[in-house]
Amino acid sequence: MILHRCLAWNERAAPDSPDSALWFPRPYQGEGRHDNPAAYGCLYLSEQPLSCIVEQLGRFRGQRLTPALLRRRGLPLALAELELADDAQLIDLDDPAVLRRERLRPSRVATRDRGLTQPQALALHDRHADAAGLRWWSTFESQWLNVTLFDRAAPSLRLVSVRALDVVDDEIAAAADVLGLRLA
Repeated sequence: MILHRCLAWNERAAPDSPDSALWFPRPYQGEGRHDNPAAYGCLYLSEQPLSCIVEQLGRFRGQRLTPALLRRRGLPLALAELELADDAQLIDLDDPAVLRRERLRPSRVATRDRGLTQPQALALHDRHADAAGLRWWSTFESQWLNVTLFDRAAPSLRLVSVRALDVVDDEIAAAADVLGLRLA
């Protein structure tokens, strides 16, 4: 399965070192949808490149798109393509049967309330020791499917490519359109 990640990227970093595409940024986690850094690190990925870019730029909704919006901690935002092994198991929170089995309601899965989503993720992580992560829908567009990978999935992940993003990229223009970012 091909997945995409938008991240602050250090092009000189080794593939699984800090600020690389395969690095699980546990030191920076705690506020994300499925973060539980005391138990695991995680990567937020998407099946569609646009979704992970929109997730990164969402907090700038309505602002003017400038190169500064494409930097984090002094590093450029990059788009990585990763391959997850075919035998990696994901808990699909977009599947009604899975929600029923796990006793979850869609409204409580899709919420922005981290007081609900983080304990859900921790419980699923602990109950399903063989699961590589969670599959869920974006709150920006329900047809965009995102994946949260737990750090135990690292051996099942391979870097395909990574490249820095620029304000002139088609993916950035599409994300700007979704978010109402004004082009310079």
